[in-house]
Amino acid sequence: MTQIRYLRNYVAKFRNDYTITTMLALGERMSVSDALQSLLLEMGRQRALDGVLRVVIERLAEEEHIALARVWLIRPGDICVTCPMRQECPDQTRCLHLVASAGHSKAKNAESWTRIDGDFRRMPVGTRKVGRIAATGKCVSVMDIQKNAEWIARPDWAREEGIRGFAGQPLVFKGEILGVIGIFTRTTLGQPCLDWLRTIADLAAASIANARAFEEIESLRGRLELENAYLREEVSEARAFGDIVGNSPALRTIIQQIELVAETDASVLILGESGTGKELVAQEIHRRSSRSGRAMVRVNCASVPRELYESEFFGHVKGAFTGAVRDRAGRFELANGGTLMLDEVGEIPLELQSKLLRVLQEGTYERIGEDKTRDANVRVIAATNRDLKAEIDRGRFRQDLFYRLNVFPIEVPPLRKRKEDIPILAEVFLQKAANRFNRNIKRLSQGNIMSLQAYDWPGNVRELLNVIERAVITSRAGAIRFDLPQPNSDKSRQSKAHNAPADSSSTPSSTVIPDAEMKRRDRDNILAALEQTSWRVHGPGGAAELLGVRPTTLASRIKRMKLSKNE
Repeated sequence: MTQIRYLRNYVAKFRNDYTITTMLALGERMSVSDALQSLLLEMGRQRALDGVLRVVIERLAEEEHIALARVWLIRPGDICVTCPMRQECPDQTRCLHLVASAGHSKAKNAESWTRIDGDFRRMPVGTRKVGRIAATGKCVSVMDIQKNAEWIARPDWAREEGIRGFAGQPLVFKGEILGVIGIFTRTTLGQPCLDWLRTIADLAAASIANARAFEEIESLRGRLELENAYLREEVSEARAFGDIVGNSPALRTIIQQIELVAETDASVLILGESGTGKELVAQEIHRRSSRSGRAMVRVNCASVPRELYESEFFGHVKGAFTGAVRDRAGRFELANGGTLMLDEVGEIPLELQSKLLRVLQEGTYERIGEDKTRDANVRVIAATNRDLKAEIDRGRFRQDLFYRLNVFPIEVPPLRKRKEDIPILAEVFLQKAANRFNRNIKRLSQGNIMSLQAYDWPGNVRELLNVIERAVITSRAGAIRFDLPQPNSDKSRQSKAHNAPADSSSTPSSTVIPDAEMKRRDRDNILAALEQTSWRVHGPGGAAELLGVRPTTLASRIKRMKLSKNE
């Protein structure tokens, strides 16, 4: 609405001032207000910046005596190394980018004047006529080029095309110079033309600012949608461990390391077995950093298909490859200003590691199918359960990438090396599981804790969480039992069998025992174990422990054999 009111004010301003001919005061007369209203309607239909620029340039180029119309916008410098204007550029941080061009040449086979990649695709701010307009915010006009030939960079082109005049106006919106609009004409210029171009410039500047605002809103909306999608993915993938829980010396060491590195932007490499909680360490580093106000985006490198790695990391534009039906931001773009966690970084294919290294070294990248270079203001935290030094020796991981990631290593110990944390972790998981599954379980018994601490936990904290959740689900009347292999049961049985003296009455190994006999022996053996334990299957001293099998396995056999106490 602000833009509409702004443009209507310009229409009203000229409604009764005067009528002029076309922009060059030649040909058929038309009302200024009618022309402004027509242009206003066309620009009002455009939400995208490209659409606004196309409407303005095409309307100008339709005029019979305008040979060429162009728009440059002030943007950050991007091709400074190869720019033809580099020697003239006083400030290589920003310049004028040619963003729209239209016109008609006298030559039959002339190249298209809609190109924006020619020698003047970038113009330094402050030099030459276009750059001077951008620097001063004042109009520059050459009424008759034949009398001021020094203003033309290519006099031969001007003579061949019959160029007589040039006018350039700054694009100013709310005191900010956005760029420059310029026209080359085949007739000498008059004041009415300059007034008209000034009005067009003001209308265009307001529309450009409005289009930029729309594009920013769309970009933010798209980014929020993607962030929400990634966050939903995180919630579904992660097995929530809560905050870092524990009081062991190993865990206190990790907390100290987090406090040291969190306030820096150094890359961190988190090492540890699967299920130890590497994601939690990364989240805590991000939470305590200056980037905590922005997102921490996680990508599981092991789950990304090989052909989609580059798109996943850097994004792509519509049509870049089969299936690219729309523009897509990559994880580096989503994490801009925040933190990117590369989980299972050792799974990245070797041929793609160089592209990741370039982003970490130079802080820039391009979407697939796009020439625009983007900045990556991202802190990278990598995690792996692999021995990356061994992977380097095998030629499966780049040494330079390892050194770039391994600025500050943190090793998360397995749960079997910090068993003093098991009681605290178990209580936290128990309460969460009880609430989640609506079970009335107050706390763990001492026997429960001893059982948990006796196990080696090859799956670490993730396995502990799963075991407790399973026990809560199967609990009855508030009692809870854990279905865990007994400590060293397999090893002790093997050791006893290996060290047992030979029994002369035992069946020789060469003797074949019929299946029926084996079933009978198995049945008798289970019955003997049940009798010795008063038919107690679970827990320490139970029949399952005596037989060296899982309680659930023994219960299944009892049911299958239809055993009962009556026997």
